[in-house]
Amino acid sequence: MSFFTSLSGLQAAQTDMSTISHNLANVSTNGFKKSTTQFADVIASSANSDPSKMVGSGTVVKSVRQQFSQGGFTQSSSALDVAITGDGFFIVKGDEKTGNGVAYTRNGSFLVNADRYVVDAQGNKLQVYPVDGSGAVVATGIGSTVSLRLPQTSGTAQATETVDLSLNLNSNSSIPAEADQFSGGYAFDRFNPSTYNQSTQTTIYDANGNAQTLTNYYVRTSAPSSSDPTSKWTVYSFVGDQQLSAGTDPDNPQPLELTFDATGKLSSPTGATTFQGFLSPGATSEQVISLGFDGQTTQVASPFSVNSARQDGSAVGQFEGVTIGEDGTVTASFSNGDTQALGKVVLANFDNTGGLRQLGNSTWAASGLSGDPRLGEPGANGFGSLMTGAIERSNVDITEELVNLIAAQRNFQANAKALDTASQISQTIFNIRS
Repeated sequence: MSFFTSLSGLQAAQTDMSTISHNLANVSTNGFKKSTTQFADVIASSANSDPSKMVGSGTVVKSVRQQFSQGGFTQSSSALDVAITGDGFFIVKGDEKTGNGVAYTRNGSFLVNADRYVVDAQGNKLQVYPVDGSGAVVATGIGSTVSLRLPQTSGTAQATETVDLSLNLNSNSSIPAEADQFSGGYAFDRFNPSTYNQSTQTTIYDANGNAQTLTNYYVRTSAPSSSDPTSKWTVYSFVGDQQLSAGTDPDNPQPLELTFDATGKLSSPTGATTFQGFLSPGATSEQVISLGFDGQTTQVASPFSVNSARQDGSAVGQFEGVTIGEDGTVTASFSNGDTQALGKVVLANFDNTGGLRQLGNSTWAASGLSGDPRLGEPGANGFGSLMTGAIERSNVDITEELVNLIAAQRNFQANAKALDTASQISQTIFNIRS
């Protein structure tokens, strides 16, 4: 019997060394949780056995128990890297085509795949609770979770219909000196800065949401005199190379005329002016734009300035970035200034985490020993909080594992020695009989 007793010790020590070796091999695996080997002694007894004379029959491996203690953290520059401080697991779901089901992980290193889903290194999709526009969760439960997907755009294109400008034209500005000898007026050339006094640029949008630049050139055409205290300015409006017309004939563009009274107050026009002539690329009809200079537009002895410029068009927002808040809310930002809540990261916890079934790649599955998952939001009672820009490392302590490895090696050597001793005793007995 001593042979089998020593053999059980050898097998137990070998299992212990294998477990420790597995821990050491994964010391750099993000989200990895170490395991420890637990043993139980073997006693064969009956009702007729004398308790004071019973000898054990060796040992068996009772369990290889996982230790879900907190690991260290590594800082990261990725917005999709997130770590759990405290209890809980991320929920990930595999592709339905591959048959992979729901899994749980502590490795929060996520990335975006070709279909814009947020996935882990194995392609499992991160699960979140759906939210409304304000970020409030609208459905809970494992059946209500959805795969987190980043949108490409936000909003719809809105063509610019109204442009409002508020500015000050310097009353000391001179009239451009280059006269047109044929017409008796002033020859305006937008490529010649000496033919106009100032210019402004305003971004507008066509029906497809494409950004265009509306440029207004301001030319002073008259100054106050004893007979006429008013001042006049002519405004030439261009979108790209197309000149807009304040008249009804786009083929004969007419500029807009601004009139200021003796106090520098805008007296004409009193309302917005409708411009025509802008035909955006691919459009079949001209875009009509209403240009207005509100009551704040003045002509005083101050430098030229633009107080405000407003327009009612908008482009389709292109995806620019994503953030994950400490409460788990995933927010996307877009080029048009929009922000959109995409979901809230959901965490799972178990009554017996040691009963989870290991799947590899730092993922686990629920089992009968672990019980059903309990779901909650980060920071809720019984669940940890999130740390963005960080990844949880392995909870393996190299020093501790090396000490345990030395102890397991000594146990193996001791059992091997006991087996060798039993062999020598048997050999001695055989020699006596011979």
